[in-house]
Amino acid sequence: MTLSTLVKAASLTLAVALAAPPAFAEAVMAKPAGDAVPIMTIDRATFLKVLASANEFEIQSSKIALEKSQSTPLKQAAEMIIADHTKAADKLKATLTGKGVAVPPPTLSPKHSLMIDQLKAADAKAFDRLYLDMQAQAHLEAVALFRTYAGSGDDQELVGFTRETLPSLETHLAHVTKLIAGS
Repeated sequence: MTLSTLVKAASLTLAVALAAPPAFAEAVMAKPAGDAVPIMTIDRATFLKVLASANEFEIQSSKIALEKSQSTPLKQAAEMIIADHTKAADKLKATLTGKGVAVPPPTLSPKHSLMIDQLKAADAKAFDRLYLDMQAQAHLEAVALFRTYAGSGDDQELVGFTRETLPSLETHLAHVTKLIAGS
């Protein structure tokens, strides 16, 4: 058998093998997304601690935006964020109080505290872009946090709160992203 014939035979064998469906393909079927096991889980105490800082950051940073920004669309976004996050904080407080669970104080994490300091120090020229970038990051993180707890949370009333609040966070993220694209 020549090298040429051997190469042709190997190529033909490979082509047939690649074209044939795997023997186990019929047995493997995709499961609905709702059946998926979460990659990560988060307990109530951790969720509430992270949420307290994130919510407080979004409110405080948006109040700074109302003072420092000259952009009407940005100020409108900041007002929406303040209103929605204040409403969510009130809803969370009612949910937790009804269960006899302590409401974590609205304390900024070191990361969020540093971000607030950066916003306060930013000059007028750099402020809008910095604020929008920070809001995009904060809302990406918040959406991930809420999706994670909604899928793996250990407190069903709190899971209900996350599912109810998540669309608002996604709206904020879309709005901020649109403002970034327009700037």
